[in-house]
Amino acid sequence: MQDLAGIDVQRLRISRPIPYRQVAASALLLAFLAFVAHAFWVGAIEWHYVSDYLFSAPILKGVRGTIVMTVCAMVIGIVLGTAVAMMRMSANPALRWAATGYIWLFRGIPALLQLLLWFNLALIFPTISLFGFFPVNTVDVMTPFVAALLGLGIQQGAYTAEVVRSGILSVDRGQMEAAQSIGMTRLRAMLTIVLPQAMRVIVPPIGNETIGMVKLTSLASVIQYSEVLRTVGDVYYANSRVIELLIVAGIWYMVIVTVLSIGQSYIEKYFSKGWGRAADVPKALSDGPAAMGAA
Repeated sequence: MQDLAGIDVQRLRISRPIPYRQVAASALLLAFLAFVAHAFWVGAIEWHYVSDYLFSAPILKGVRGTIVMTVCAMVIGIVLGTAVAMMRMSANPALRWAATGYIWLFRGIPALLQLLLWFNLALIFPTISLFGFFPVNTVDVMTPFVAALLGLGIQQGAYTAEVVRSGILSVDRGQMEAAQSIGMTRLRAMLTIVLPQAMRVIVPPIGNETIGMVKLTSLASVIQYSEVLRTVGDVYYANSRVIELLIVAGIWYMVIVTVLSIGQSYIEKYFSKGWGRAADVPKALSDGPAAMGAA
């Protein structure tokens, strides 16, 4: 055997095995993506229709409709969800059962069915009145926008309630007890002490729900609400350029989702301040006890 006593160990190089499987998997993935891109490029797609209709007035009207519906439905969902989450955690059993029933009902019924029920509410209630005063025809009130807003917003409230409840449960119970010990009411302590701390847990799933709502608004096309998919459909029914107009819709959905994703990342960073990330830990602490002792 060769004597290794005189060899400088620091000059030795570690021989790493060649990752054949990773290289092969990467090559297959790139080949598949190239095949799909080539198919779209050489297929029977008139790309000038995509550029012609991408910023056309009907498509932009649908984009505005999608954004407006997403924002309004999420506002209703967040307000309802926060209220229902606090009701479900209330000491009042009636409030707890009411919140549980709301979540059970609106999470169980499909979104499309809820939209159709709200849009056809006039078949059940021909008129709507305020305690018998100011009666109006339901068919005049329940427009496609109102029906879609109620259907999507109320359903979103059921999902948001569970997200908010999980965020509240992530905050130590001692926070509520400490707030009440200095004279705060339970509601004030929840709004000013617990919920701000719970936002770190609440924001990421709410951001995902918002992105999901952008795509969920496409269901409103069934009840004739003018969003992206509805306006795209109106155009390709007239000119028969189905694939080209669907690509236009896909581009706009991706643009909206990308903007929302960027906004979500900034909001998450804001509410994550002070939560001890590795990059935020002082160097003396990250270097371990030896560095602390040296200091």
